[in-house]
Amino acid sequence: MNRLVVTLILLVTGVAGMAQVDSLATRQLDEVTVKAYRFMMERMSTTMGTRMFGNKKNEVIQVQSLDANISEKTPRQIFAKVPGVFVYDMDGTGNQTNISTRGLDPHRGWEFNIRENGNITNSDMYGYPASHFSLPMEAIDRIELVRGTGSLQYGAQFGGLLNYVTRKPDTTRAVAFESINAIGSFGLLSTHNAIGGTLGKFQYYAYFNKRVSDGYRDNGDTDFDTQSIVLIYHPTSRLSLKAEVSRSNYVYHIPGPLTDSMFHADPRQSTRSRNYFNPEIYVPSFSVDWKLSERTHLSWVTSAVLGTRSSVQFDKPANVQDAIDPITLQYAHRQVDIDNFNSYTSELRLLQQYRLGKLQNILATGVQLINNDLHRQQVGKGTTGSDFDLTITDEGFGRDLHLKTKNIALFAENRIELMRGLVVSPGVRLEIGNSEMIGVVENYDSELLPTTIKHHFPLFGLSANYTFKNETEFYAGWSQAYRPVTFKDIIPTSTYDVIDDNLKDAFGYNLEAGYRGSWNSLRWDVNVFQLQYNNRLGTVAGTDADDSFYILRTNIGNSVTNGAEVFVENYFPLAKRMGITVFTATSFMNARYQDAHVRSGENNIDVSGNQVESVPHVISRNGMTLRYGTASVSLLYSYTAKSYADALNTERPSATGAVGLVPSYGLLDLNTSFRISNQVTMRFNINNVTDKQYFTKRPQFYPGPGVWSSDGRAFNCSIALAL
Repeated sequence: MNRLVVTLILLVTGVAGMAQVDSLATRQLDEVTVKAYRFMMERMSTTMGTRMFGNKKNEVIQVQSLDANISEKTPRQIFAKVPGVFVYDMDGTGNQTNISTRGLDPHRGWEFNIRENGNITNSDMYGYPASHFSLPMEAIDRIELVRGTGSLQYGAQFGGLLNYVTRKPDTTRAVAFESINAIGSFGLLSTHNAIGGTLGKFQYYAYFNKRVSDGYRDNGDTDFDTQSIVLIYHPTSRLSLKAEVSRSNYVYHIPGPLTDSMFHADPRQSTRSRNYFNPEIYVPSFSVDWKLSERTHLSWVTSAVLGTRSSVQFDKPANVQDAIDPITLQYAHRQVDIDNFNSYTSELRLLQQYRLGKLQNILATGVQLINNDLHRQQVGKGTTGSDFDLTITDEGFGRDLHLKTKNIALFAENRIELMRGLVVSPGVRLEIGNSEMIGVVENYDSELLPTTIKHHFPLFGLSANYTFKNETEFYAGWSQAYRPVTFKDIIPTSTYDVIDDNLKDAFGYNLEAGYRGSWNSLRWDVNVFQLQYNNRLGTVAGTDADDSFYILRTNIGNSVTNGAEVFVENYFPLAKRMGITVFTATSFMNARYQDAHVRSGENNIDVSGNQVESVPHVISRNGMTLRYGTASVSLLYSYTAKSYADALNTERPSATGAVGLVPSYGLLDLNTSFRISNQVTMRFNINNVTDKQYFTKRPQFYPGPGVWSSDGRAFNCSIALAL
């Protein structure tokens, strides 16, 4: 590039010389080489559109620049440089991203406010906040993560914001096409095809993704497909209108839970061949982005989450065999459960910049309206067959309920510059709404079920940062958060559940302080935090007087998680076109129950001081990447310490595998990428190089209580073509 610039300069001066003779002597300039390295994880700027991120713990992951296995979206690789991300491998590689931070529950990320391009994808924020919507990583440009102090701007979740931003239309061409195709272990075949471009004031982008896999375990196959289309119109340079609709759909063949003895004998075996899970989700949206002036920015988005979450299962513990009855010569009837989501959100945001003297200030404010209707149909008597069939053989479902929520939230944060370098940001969010339940629950006293739940919460927060002259920064923040009592908390949702009839909304806060910055090629972000979680919902597994297995879900008290998060990365140049990057992303957590009691049968057991379930003391990911030209090789070592499955901190595994210690594990991944040209890129991945046999959690409900084996060693090769 530099030689090209020099050549152009010489050509220009040569042409000029033909018109006028220059008496000055010619001097040959030395070649200048500009070296730069792009980090794969960045920080968000103070404002982005109408959103404000200053003072907050946040990360931006540049997905397309990763060597990671994006075809199967392996979370420990994608979120490798985010300290403290707990990964729950639950239902097959690539199906869902189940993660949490700071000791929260990772089930389908339901402690996060999860969005696609700013559109909420949580199935029902007040009834079932899990995100069943599954995005292909091939379509993602970057991932934005804001920890729990983002709750004032984004809503009632302790985890904060997790926003997947899809790739944008090509602005230089009318038609641009990309195809990414992968093949891998366990029958993996994947294809992603996208098209986009710009035609005058119109832009468009669409993709289709298809992935099939036999799965690591027997009867663990998946058939996944997803589509999306985005249309953008720019009437003026300051106004943008966007219509978007995305769909995700997959059928997962659930291999069933294992006991500990089954896992140690053969972690790839299956205890179920007739269990299936199928979420089909649509996320349509329409948005307006209007820059009224250089200092005033307005946005409005209306979106919905529409679709179903369906399953048909022989829903029994791992030690109960699913076998043909010798008398009827048939299998037992399966259970059919169907959730129908009808969730609507409209959000208006305004960002106003203003000055007080010479100091720059920013006000971010807005209003959010939510109108949801979650229709839950459960305990339907399914067929005795073995295929994916949601037919019920008896009329009606054992549970047929609607949870209807109407909620309005007002929020505001004001970034005030007190002096050069020192900024404080007070904020408030006011939630006002109700959830009303109507319907029937078979064999359960309807008087014991709450019919109206009020969500009336003022939430407050305060954050600050001080930027030093060397551009390093000290930041701190405190923000309240709450988590509504959800549908699962109100009623029993499986044959194992017993639900307390006096549940309360969880309420608490996030507190954090840290120091971050860069010096030459060294970058760091080190912080401490405290997460207070009151009215915590917990689970205890046991057997009743009839020796029947049950799980009790109740407010078991409070918990506090204290911890530290450390990220350090450094780039070492080795040669003209060669360099190596090393990093560590490590968290230390101590999550303990406070004033907590659990009821087991007729006894109350004090668990104060016990560790919170599924919270390891240490999660550490450490890696190195060697780059030479357009080729790179990355090694990643991920360590997760031991954890418990229940509030009683049971160490010895139960007969069903539902409780007991979750052993520590360390995993080694090898990822490579090579850009052959501007049009062709290849990736090769080896997940779990040492073929470690491990599991991450003992779930207490879906997909069944017990041990769920995570994937062993797997190979993956992909090629991307851009035309």
